[in-house]
Amino acid sequence: MEAVTSIKRKRNGCIMIKAGNHADRVMSMTIAALFALTITAFFVFDYTGLEWKTAILGTLSNLKTMFLAPQLNSVGLPEAIHQVAITLGLATLATVIGAVIAFFLGLLAADNLSNNWVSKTIRTFVAFIRAVPTVLWVLIFAIAAGLGSEAAVIGMLFHSIAYLVKAFSESFEEIDEGVIEALRSTGSSWWHVVIHAVIPSTSTYLLSWTFLRFEINFSVAVAMGAAAGAGGIGYELFMASGFYFDLNEVGFITYAILAIAILLELLSTKLKKQYL
Repeated sequence: MEAVTSIKRKRNGCIMIKAGNHADRVMSMTIAALFALTITAFFVFDYTGLEWKTAILGTLSNLKTMFLAPQLNSVGLPEAIHQVAITLGLATLATVIGAVIAFFLGLLAADNLSNNWVSKTIRTFVAFIRAVPTVLWVLIFAIAAGLGSEAAVIGMLFHSIAYLVKAFSESFEEIDEGVIEALRSTGSSWWHVVIHAVIPSTSTYLLSWTFLRFEINFSVAVAMGAAAGAGGIGYELFMASGFYFDLNEVGFITYAILAIAILLELLSTKLKKQYL
């Protein structure tokens, strides 16, 4: 898009230069409109019955109870660990199966490794799947297959495949075309190119994307523990917050989820440094 530059001289003699294009102006106007709507909404809200001081003090008190005094009350520590393991199992199952399927589909979706028609067909199909959030896919399969861990795994698997196919195929396309052509010129088969050029060149990316998807699936599995009846630590969090109103237990489970997320990140970093 062509850039537009405007020059304007101020009364004090200074020259003001502005550069931009139509897209920049539309973006600026959209942000300004959203900001104005947000400010307006604060003034037109119905605050009847709301006591700011009481609300703020109550919120701070709840946060203090939740995060400064975490403890388990309705479930014991062994049961909590078991529920965390269930959530990790759901995420692992969806990620591992999804990564394997996405690897082969990613090879077929990469422009430099596949037929143009096949590549576009797969890309279009996975783009449609990616457009629907993971949570919605889980809920769709929960309706179709019934509440339970099966619906959660199928829903996460469905979106994981679409997500990883895009990531993997773009990684494959980053390979130096000269390496592929050199192998092909020696009479190497398609599988020979994949094994000796594609996998060694992209293994770091494949592992990084797979771990990133695993972290996403873990978060989704926590959320779907209650929404789709998948069980796990998400279900315990839902019960503690929605049924028992146990803020101490909500805080403990939140810290447990945070600890798992940090451990996954550390594990990912260590694996990349040690093996790749």
